[in-house]
This record gives sequence, C-alpha cells and structure tokens, in this order.
Amino acid sequence: MDFSYTPKVEELRKQVQSFYELHILPLEDQVEQEIQENRRQGRVWTPISLFEDLKAKARAQGLWNLFLPRSERAPQGLSNLEYAPLCEIMGRTLWAPEIFNCSAPDTGNMEVLERYGSEAQKDRWLEPLLAGQIRSAFLMTEPAVASSDATNIECSIRREGDEYVINGRKWYSSGAGDPRCAVYIVMGKTDPNESRHRQQSMILVPADAPGIEVIRPVTVFGYDEAPHGHMDIRLTDVRVPAENMLLGEGRGFEIAQGRLGPGRIHHCMRTIGIAERALEALCQRITTRVAFGRKISEFSVWHERIAEARCMIEQARLLTLKAADMMDKVGNKAARSEIAMIKVVAPTMACQIIDWAIQAHGGAGVSGDFPLAHAYAMVRTLRLADGPDEVHRDMIAKLELARHTVVSAH
Repeated sequence: MDFSYTPKVEELRKQVQSFYELHILPLEDQVEQEIQENRRQGRVWTPISLFEDLKAKARAQGLWNLFLPRSERAPQGLSNLEYAPLCEIMGRTLWAPEIFNCSAPDTGNMEVLERYGSEAQKDRWLEPLLAGQIRSAFLMTEPAVASSDATNIECSIRREGDEYVINGRKWYSSGAGDPRCAVYIVMGKTDPNESRHRQQSMILVPADAPGIEVIRPVTVFGYDEAPHGHMDIRLTDVRVPAENMLLGEGRGFEIAQGRLGPGRIHHCMRTIGIAERALEALCQRITTRVAFGRKISEFSVWHERIAEARCMIEQARLLTLKAADMMDKVGNKAARSEIAMIKVVAPTMACQIIDWAIQAHGGAGVSGDFPLAHAYAMVRTLRLADGPDEVHRDMIAKLELARHTVVSAH
C-alpha cells in the first residue's frame, strides 16, 4: 500500500492549505459574529454573507467540486484517495467545506444524482448544485423508529397515476434550514410487501412542494447549526411527478449504501482535521499557561496525552486512507469492513483528543470563546450519524467471523 501524494495531489494540497490559512482561518471570528448578529436581529436562517466571496475565490482557483470522481459534469473531481488529504484540511473549520462546494449533505446528494439520476434529473438538480446555486437536504432518519436499521423507515411513497404521494415525518434533515435548499432526497417505503431490502425507494422532492411543513430545527447539544440546520419535517400528501423517482422503485436501500460509503470517508477525514486542530490548540495552551509554579506542559500527564493523541491520529489517518484506496480499487462493497472500521475509529479518536484539549483549556474549553465545545458536539454526533458505532462494530464482527468460518471449513 502506497499512500504517498501524487504531484497533482501535493500541489492541490498546498493550494487548499494556503487558501485555508489566507481566507478561512482569519475569518472564523467574523463569521461567528455575523451568525450571532443575525440571531439578535431575528434572521437566524440567513446565509452567511461572507461566504459568496470566498466561494468565488475558491472556484476561480479550481478548488471546487473536488469530491466527485468519474463525472463528466465535474471533471476536476478526484478519487477517494486523492481527495482525502484535501478533505482533512477543509475539516479544520466546521464551515470550510461549503466554501469549496464540498459540504454534506450536498456532496452525498450530488453523488446520488450523478450515479443514479436520469439526465433530466441531473439537468434540473445536479447542475445547479455543482454550480453552488442551490443547496439540498437528505431525508432518511425518522423520530418514531430506530433509524439505525433503515428497513424500519415508515414514510410512505405511494404511486397514484403519474404521481407519487408522500406521507411521513423526518428529522435531522441536515441543510433543510438553509433558504437556498431547493430539493430533498426522501427515502421511504413504496411496497411494504416486498423483501426487506426492496421495500424502500428514494425520490426527489422540491423543497417548496405543497404539503411540506418544517416543524422546527432539532438542536445538537443545544446548537441549532443555523443557517444550515437539522430540521424536523412533516410531509402530508406531498405530490411529485413519477419521473422524480430515483433509479426505480425498491432501489432505495441500494442507493443509500452507495451514498454512505464516500460520505463516511469524507466525515472521517474531516474529523481527522478537527483532531489535528484540537491537538495544536492543546499544545499551544499548555505551553503558555502556568499552574503551581510550572508551565502546564511540564506536567508528565500532558506528555502522555500528547503522545497518545499523535499515535491515535496517525493510526486513524492510515486506516482511512486504506479504506479510500480500497473503495477506488475494489468498490464500496468489498471495502465495507474498512469503511465500518474508520467510522468507528475516527470519531472516537477525535472525541478523546478534543476532550483532552478542552481539559487543557479549563473553563475556557467549554465556553464559546474557543471552537472546542462546538467541535466536540459535532464529532460526538458522528458516532450516531451514518450509522451508530454499534451497527458498524456488528458488521465488522460478522465479516471477521465469516472469514474465519471459511478458513476453518478448509
């Protein structure tokens, strides 16, 4: 396994790093101030005005849609392995991926449209998403069922003539708070009598379709994530044309599996970026603070934590790069064990390192004066998003048992 960067990726990595340091990092406080000012004026769900100028700069430099491989509509898209180190840099600031048009859930939704959408669906929805003209949301999780098992989904998608009628309740619909959100990809059941993994379908629903009610933003550790938002949405007799169905009835579970593979790589690399930044903050803090007559960095407990953090980050990065490489070479299905492993390892690693960084900052660590508390909330959420740890561990164990059963049978 060779994960060294090609000259092309090394150049892109330098470009993204430079862009981050010049244009994103210096604006973090200003962006937060704008969010708070919008909140005070009752304009919570207003897009950040600073972002459009940053996006124009990124696009002009060719740092745009880098996540989407094998697409004629986005020829600059990279393989999973090539994109991984760039995604890590973007992950250092929670809102940075949007600047490069590489933020969830748009990345996953664009991947779905590119891989499974009709040409008409791509023209209507994929093109403006690739251009950054609109945003999107993915409606899968439901409050009334354990959505860690996607076959539990109850949202109904019923065919009536040339239309489908949708009824159900979805929550944690990330991105649906943004007024630029123009389309939802909705997962629901078209045929409860089909086999367990053929009951579900995915369909495109315009965000302004009659019958859609955005009930409230669902908070995450108290954060409403405005202006992005994780919304609680009710769909009541929502009608869309039959041609809005993705790939065909009964293909929803298949699409979900295809969507979540690359998304997990992206989440994990961004998480490694967050962990790197937390370790930097930890080291900077303990070398500038004095307690009990000594710099905090002189206490051996911090040596232990720093060493352990560096080991954990390097291990997680290598495992994630291996998973990305396997996805490129043998596909998502063959790499499912590695994808499951990184989904367990990366958020767990980052949670621990951010926790140590919070501890190093004392009371400041849990305040809004530093990005650590917010970062912890987001990373802790990743132990549930795209499948909880328990589901991934179960898959890893089953694949391992099957492998050894085959060996012992011979």
